Amino acid sequence: MKKVSTVILAAGEGKRMNSALPKVLHRFCGRSLLGHVVAAASQVSSDLIVVVGHGADSVQAQLGDSVRYAHQKQQKGTGHAVMQAAELLPREGTVLILCGDTPLLSAEILFALLTEHNNKNTAVTVLTAVVPNPAGYGRIVRTAAGAVQKIVEEKDASLKEKEITEINTGTYVFAAAPLHAALKLISNNNAQGEYYLTDCLEILLKQGFALSSHCLDDYRLALGVNDRAQLAEAGSLMRERINTQLMAAGVTIVDAAATYIDAGVEIGRDTIIYPGAILAGATTIGEECAIGPFCEISHSQIGSRVTISHSVATESVMDDDVSVGPFAHLRPGTRLRKGVKVGDFVEIKKSDIGEQSKIPHLSYVGDAQIGSEVNLGAGTIVVNYDGREKHVTNIEDGAFIGCNSNLVAPLSIGKGAFVAAGSTITKDVPAGALSLARPKQVNKENMGKRFLKKQ
Repeated sequence: MKKVSTVILAAGEGKRMNSALPKVLHRFCGRSLLGHVVAAASQVSSDLIVVVGHGADSVQAQLGDSVRYAHQKQQKGTGHAVMQAAELLPREGTVLILCGDTPLLSAEILFALLTEHNNKNTAVTVLTAVVPNPAGYGRIVRTAAGAVQKIVEEKDASLKEKEITEINTGTYVFAAAPLHAALKLISNNNAQGEYYLTDCLEILLKQGFALSSHCLDDYRLALGVNDRAQLAEAGSLMRERINTQLMAAGVTIVDAAATYIDAGVEIGRDTIIYPGAILAGATTIGEECAIGPFCEISHSQIGSRVTISHSVATESVMDDDVSVGPFAHLRPGTRLRKGVKVGDFVEIKKSDIGEQSKIPHLSYVGDAQIGSEVNLGAGTIVVNYDGREKHVTNIEDGAFIGCNSNLVAPLSIGKGAFVAAGSTITKDVPAGALSLARPKQVNKENMGKRFLKKQ
């Protein structure tokens, strides 16, 4: 395939979103509208030019140096937007033009469009769709032989033309040289005073160039997002695509309609995803895992044969054969080594938990290095913060921490040490030692009934 340069139109304000955020930066399935378009385009093109206008600084901050930019200071139509990018485009080759608010156009669709263009060797190929309700769209008018004759806008269409259900999606492939020539000839002599890219097609047809088309199998994939309702619809369709692809790859999703998986999340074969799971960001999950129900996992790496239930994990790493939950919270910097068990109502932050260690329930562990086969009894609290600084706790292999113990950092507990239940440990515990740090019990005979009397 010839080298492809891509222009993505992303300068509009999107007033119907009723938002301070530029329309193309609204998000679903882990990416912005524009992010989805860029991700698809980057698989078929190595030269991406984004036309920015409203909220340009925010758009550039998100995309960074991954693309080049053209600036449309005044929004005067789609043709005007492409004109701003013209000096960045090659004089020969192929130019793909996309809208920044059509996030459902996949790389496969774009590749098929480009293939059609190369096979037909026309000046321009337009992506079309047959829709149940074409109102508001430009219609594709064809000759008796089926060739594209023109694209007529809704306001200019005759009653017969308005009956046409094949519409222009606003996505095009141009041969570069005819595009440059046509851009010099379009005008804004219309009621809106704007330059329309469709005028380029009309000019090329009048000059004798041939136009070709590629029709989408599913018209919904050409959805342009202009308001919050369409944003939700696009999210639903994208989740359907993501979940279908994962299920085809061997992942069981018990209730796809109640499962929320971002684009780019990787899941291994024979893993089961239960209802209510939210899998976000740069997350990878191995094989034969059970995730959910009602887990929220983001930017985390999970091994194989891991079980997570009703829990939250952010920027965490779990090796093979780990068990988490229910109702655990793994905060950034958590590392659970092979075979670790984390039970209910446990919070872990910025800690490395060694192989086969157990934190079964009702504990907080922060800024800790814990060895292998360590047991933290119920109610163990790592006291890592003195009000000014965070301090580290080291617990070596095989140590046993009794229930309701407070470990006041900085602190080291040696290999095979035993901390008695109810202790508050403020000094290091040597390897193999028994450590007790609690007040002596005092029993007062016959006084219990005084506290049980009803007033």
